[in-house]
Amino acid sequence: MTEENEPTDEPGKDVDAPRPKGVHPEGPGLAGSAHEDYPSTEGLTGDQRPVEYTNVGGSPEVGEVDPDHAPAIRGQRVGMFGARQGQDTSGYGGLQAPIAFPGAATRPYGGWYDAAVDTLAEATGSDLVQRVVVHADELTLHVGREDLVPVMRALRDQPDLRFEMCMSVSGVHFLDDTGRELHVAYHLLSITHGGRRLRVEVTAPDADPHIPSIVEVYPGADWHERETWDMFGVVFDGHPALTRILMPDDWAGHPQRKDYPLGGIPVEYKGGTVPPPDERRSYN
Repeated sequence: MTEENEPTDEPGKDVDAPRPKGVHPEGPGLAGSAHEDYPSTEGLTGDQRPVEYTNVGGSPEVGEVDPDHAPAIRGQRVGMFGARQGQDTSGYGGLQAPIAFPGAATRPYGGWYDAAVDTLAEATGSDLVQRVVVHADELTLHVGREDLVPVMRALRDQPDLRFEMCMSVSGVHFLDDTGRELHVAYHLLSITHGGRRLRVEVTAPDADPHIPSIVEVYPGADWHERETWDMFGVVFDGHPALTRILMPDDWAGHPQRKDYPLGGIPVEYKGGTVPPPDERRSYN
């Protein structure tokens, strides 16, 4: 190890100057600056780089990320990351990290995924899949909301697909995903093909939160769509009875949206009584 300011063998560099403090590199997936007393991460490579700067793929050593397959940035985390995310458990370091989701996959997708995507395109007569994501051994098909029903019908009826069951309908609200703030994910299961699982995802803007109902294809999605509307405000056009399922019928707003106010909601008990001690149920 050389002493500070001692000449080194690195070409074009006469002295091993100390890295500046509080500076992080710029580039894909890199953002923010540390507290001025924190050592700089400038120049660190490989496993020495902080986790929050490598969790979205792409790095200055590898080169720019292909835009068609770049991670989808859905927001920004600031402050407390935990011991596995830069070791800033205090939240006072001022660190920032993107909320990144996996980008589009490239062929071959692997396993039965390629055949399923090709079969779906043949069954619908055109490629209605906007993006294919393979992450953590899970296949996700992103489709436009206008194509949702024909895609679902093909996934259910095509013999080589046969996803007979819609296991759940999940809503997510991303405030920073402009024009695509509301996401709805459908989790499908194929019993015919040995328990294969597949996810279909569609989006809608806050200004037009309408997505076609799939109850005509998967009747079991009835209550799932009601819950997604109740919690996120997604309007499922064509649903037989889109009413609240968890909140009271006169409830204002949709509690799991990111813009829903936290706290300050009065709680009113109607008709509740407390029985005398000698009439209370005993659990002993």
